[in-house]
Amino acid sequence: MSPDEAPPSLAVADAALAERLGLPRGERATLVLRHEAGRLVLAGDPRVYGKPLAVDFLAGKVAHRRQFGGGRGQLVAKACGLGKGVTPHIVDATAGLGRDAFVLASLGAEVLLVERVAAIASLLEDGLARAAGDPEVGEIVARMRLAWADAGHELAAILAATGFPPQVIHLDPMFPHRDKSALVKKEMRLFRELAGDDADAPRLLEAALDTATHRVVVKRPRKAPPIAGPAPQHVLEGKTSRYDLYVHRALKP
Repeated sequence: MSPDEAPPSLAVADAALAERLGLPRGERATLVLRHEAGRLVLAGDPRVYGKPLAVDFLAGKVAHRRQFGGGRGQLVAKACGLGKGVTPHIVDATAGLGRDAFVLASLGAEVLLVERVAAIASLLEDGLARAAGDPEVGEIVARMRLAWADAGHELAAILAATGFPPQVIHLDPMFPHRDKSALVKKEMRLFRELAGDDADAPRLLEAALDTATHRVVVKRPRKAPPIAGPAPQHVLEGKTSRYDLYVHRALKP
């Protein structure tokens, strides 16, 4: 598959990585993908974007959520159908930084992560590789597989190529924020600068509905409208977000 066209504000410091991704090399850009302290990071002006962004499954928010997040009682786990005796195969078709996928894998699910943005997929690849050797987390990331693809266009093809059974497809499309105060978190500002909004969310939902065997799960801001298309059959609501569920058939042990 061909790489995404590089945004003009992104460059890559490492020559070999730049060649593999088909992205320009150099440091004179708004955002730079580079190796720093033994890990791959995406960095920009710290006054605007804060600390460099990396995928880390060993520490920070992800580690805390794994240990204290609430297990299968978490909203994402309930939405994806992880119940007593049921652990479906899950496709995270908008993988992003892999946090939801890691939670699902930590609960025993096999997860295929699909990410369309080359630089973000590279951060994921680096994070998975570093975590693979950890005696505790390595077992979890062994259940996570990464595919660099645009799920809106290539979902059926990538599933056919990997042979991964799409019992549940999880979607978390970027929601357009019109209120700039919603971008307070510098990490999210950095991520959005590169990934942008998912204007093609209806096409992504359609692709997911066509390929999921059991259900499609869509994460949305709590007060946001559903994605244009069929109405969800069920809704699970949390404090700040909700999950719209499109169910083809029940998941059984």
